[in-house]
Amino acid sequence: MRFQSYVLALAVVIASVFLVPSPAAAQDKTPWGDPDLQGVWDFRTLTPLERPAELAEKEVFTPEEAAQFEATRLAEIEGLDDAVPRDIIGNYNQFWFDRGTTIVGTRRTSRIVDPPDGRLPALTPEAERRGASPEALRVAQANRGVVPPASWEDMDSGDRCIHHSKAGPPINPGAYNNNLQLFQAPGYVAILVEQIHDVRVIALDGRPHLGSGIPQWMGDSRGRWEGEVLVVETTNFNGKHERAGKPDMLSSSAQMSLVERFTRTDAGTLLYEYTVTDPATWAESWTAQTTMTKNPDQIFEYACHEGNYSMPVRLAGARLVEREAAANTGTGGAK
Repeated sequence: MRFQSYVLALAVVIASVFLVPSPAAAQDKTPWGDPDLQGVWDFRTLTPLERPAELAEKEVFTPEEAAQFEATRLAEIEGLDDAVPRDIIGNYNQFWFDRGTTIVGTRRTSRIVDPPDGRLPALTPEAERRGASPEALRVAQANRGVVPPASWEDMDSGDRCIHHSKAGPPINPGAYNNNLQLFQAPGYVAILVEQIHDVRVIALDGRPHLGSGIPQWMGDSRGRWEGEVLVVETTNFNGKHERAGKPDMLSSSAQMSLVERFTRTDAGTLLYEYTVTDPATWAESWTAQTTMTKNPDQIFEYACHEGNYSMPVRLAGARLVEREAAANTGTGGAK
């Protein structure tokens, strides 16, 4: 399935390269008349997903407040190297991070725009139980290095180079590699996300979704144009995005469905909005929004597992810890 997606993505890229509009063509339309969303888009932002508690009644910053928020947040980030020890798993210094230096172009105080308070809705009782289960808590501790991982399945999908929240869907900013490239050809849109190089090929011809028996990490996307807006509906998620003990924008069940909207608001800005509906995780649907800016650079290689020995080393270390613990108690140990 993934091989077929890459072949189709390659066809879309080739078509987008050779179907170049003439100088006289409208620059905001493709040669076949669709709104032109193509290019590399940067979605770094200092704007948090949820509105901070101290900004509970404020939906939008004034320009002066935005500048002050950015300055304060950047100062906090600069101080992280002194505040956090470097000798624990996952701690890079700030040289490696690229969170951006500004908030979203709309100056909103959170990326969540609905519910109106800018906060995630309540978890369902089922999701609360999943997050509090002994297995979920054990996996959460294994991810933080508190206990040894029992297997590779104790590591999240990012550690395993399977999938990342930046690719989504929904697409969400993170600490680095916040870039994607949009390609268009008649009847198709392809989205290449820099981190882990996931490619999503979206058909625009009205074909039905895949059968429910074919779940996927990135779901099954189908798109359409509503005027100048590209609307993408995604179903068939595999429900493996749960982050044990810490539900976030990636946490989902197989019941999740997603609606994304891409709108070119000017030559250098792409407004991205998505609505998550997951009755097994969230008490109600919720919507988030961010602005992406045109990036003159290209997408760069993101080597994930290539030359990465951390997984076998970490698992070997976990087995050693278990053997040492077993030897101390005289119970034998894992082989």
